Amino acid sequence: MAQTKKMLDPDPRIYDFETEYELGQDNVRPFGLDIHNPVFLISSIMIFAFVLIALANQEAAATFFGWLRPWLTSTFDWFLVLSVDAITLFCLVLIILPVGSVRIGGKDAKPDYSYAGWIAMMFAAGIGIGLLFFGVMEPVYYNFAEDGNARPLGIDIAVPGNEYIGVVGTIHHWGLEGWAVYAAVGLSLAIFSYNLNLPLTLRSAFYPILGERVWGWWGHIIDTLAVFATLFGLTTSLGLGAQQVAAGLYEVFGIEPSPTVVVLLIIGITLIALGSVLLGMDAGVKRLSEINMVMAVGLFLFVIAVTGIGAAIARYFSVMTDYVLHLPALSNPFGREDTSYFHGWTTFYWAWWIAWSPFVGMFIARISKGRTVREFIICALLAPTAVCALWMSTFGGAAIDMLNAGGAEGVRATVIDSYAPEGALFGFLKELPLYGIVAPIALVLIVIFFVTSSDSGSLVIDTITAGGKMDAPVVQRVFWCTLEGLVAIALLLGGGLSALQGAAVSTGIPFTLVVLMMCYCLWLALKSEKAKM
Repeated sequence: MAQTKKMLDPDPRIYDFETEYELGQDNVRPFGLDIHNPVFLISSIMIFAFVLIALANQEAAATFFGWLRPWLTSTFDWFLVLSVDAITLFCLVLIILPVGSVRIGGKDAKPDYSYAGWIAMMFAAGIGIGLLFFGVMEPVYYNFAEDGNARPLGIDIAVPGNEYIGVVGTIHHWGLEGWAVYAAVGLSLAIFSYNLNLPLTLRSAFYPILGERVWGWWGHIIDTLAVFATLFGLTTSLGLGAQQVAAGLYEVFGIEPSPTVVVLLIIGITLIALGSVLLGMDAGVKRLSEINMVMAVGLFLFVIAVTGIGAAIARYFSVMTDYVLHLPALSNPFGREDTSYFHGWTTFYWAWWIAWSPFVGMFIARISKGRTVREFIICALLAPTAVCALWMSTFGGAAIDMLNAGGAEGVRATVIDSYAPEGALFGFLKELPLYGIVAPIALVLIVIFFVTSSDSGSLVIDTITAGGKMDAPVVQRVFWCTLEGLVAIALLLGGGLSALQGAAVSTGIPFTLVVLMMCYCLWLALKSEKAKM
């Protein structure tokens, strides 16, 4: 079979990415379905087996995942951090190099969505419930929990100017480097699909080095690993969201957050997500994402207004300056003494972001046709970093101020005195006016983020397991949406938060190699596309 090779062209930078492979040629169509034979069957059977084993052996699962996450994050810390550093530098370089002018879909391609709709969907898919779950809890935890042992770089908050080091450490996890992983995967998939006419699936990005072999077992392994990474990365967020909704129901309605309540919440919200799936991309995900953005902006404006706009702006520029100054040290994996922060948080986050990257990357690739590479990187990397930092510094910074003033007892109880992070947001909102109105709104916002993530995730997994087809029967998305809920339930019952995080890390680490190779293949493709212009 034909292999990737340079064309007989006077410009050696132009590569031949032509293939005789036809979209869906290896698919089978039983019962009206349209599925990629080995990827769909292997993925679904193994995931079902995992659910059954975890539910049948809950105590053993809890013990295993309780050991797995700390072992992985302490053993592979250097690999994860250096990999994410390299991916970030690669994305930043693309902004300034000539290849930044390459347009996704070709020079005449037009965007399918407005800037507002595009950024709303990208942001909702990329962040999900993270801002709401960690926005208050994480900065407070770094500053005050574990007798100060969780502080980034061991920095002393008693020294003037270091009051918000917890916010700086949080921005590190939700800023530049995490979004760079999404941008690298998303841009790779977009270029190989829309510019080189290959199927919208992870294996396509490896055509420059595998050639026609990418349609065989090498490709099956890549796509199957992407399904696992996506599913376990997503269910971690869904599980966190369910726990936070349960905490919100207790705060607002007095319903005890028992395991039964959490399971019922996952089932109920999965059913809502199924309704969104049936409505389709524009009526479902796009509309929910826009509602998300409006409600999130409304909540943010309320918080910044009642906690002080001037203080929030001053705090934002202060922590962003510190973030830039401390970024080299925070991105260095060697000689670290802040092991609680570094192993307990940073290496977990990088594995989690990488596990999420097939999901977010494929989703933003699908909606980004018509954008230039430079435009894509800026909007998928720099803009979300600035927004996440503004959110974290406003919510987390205000909570730190309240605690320093002797208030925010609800935050202290859930983050410092005992570790119940799902209640931190509501403990913070209790300190603000109009709690009876704002708390239910926050609860609805969490649910909508939950639904958007589940719907988007099922869309992505279905595309992978349909061999790159974007118009597969809707029943297949229903199947994956349902399976996501089952995995989240199995993980929560079989170990709770540690099980969710352990599953994400275990798939994120091997997928890191996949992302690094995708960056190399993307570079070859971009050079070729630029040479054609």
